[in-house]
Amino acid sequence: MSTYPLRLADHVMEEAKQVAAEDNVSLNQLLSAFIADGIGHRRAIMKLKKRADRGNAGAALAILDRTPNVKPDAGDELIADSGPKT
Repeated sequence: MSTYPLRLADHVMEEAKQVAAEDNVSLNQLLSAFIADGIGHRRAIMKLKKRADRGNAGAALAILDRTPNVKPDAGDELIADSGPKT
């Protein structure tokens, strides 16, 4: 196991301590879990970007062009946009 001196803004540290207490875990466990989760999210995003780079929009649109023009099944209809939500 490795150690790293991490500097955090005071307000971030206070929030992290509060969350750790709420979750009944140590601050170290909380920060380790957040870092691991962040790394996992980053890896997933990078993988999706690589897959997107290999994609071919023209081929995808050609597939869609071959689909039949039929009415959607009941419950699958588009809902008309009624303007901005307030």
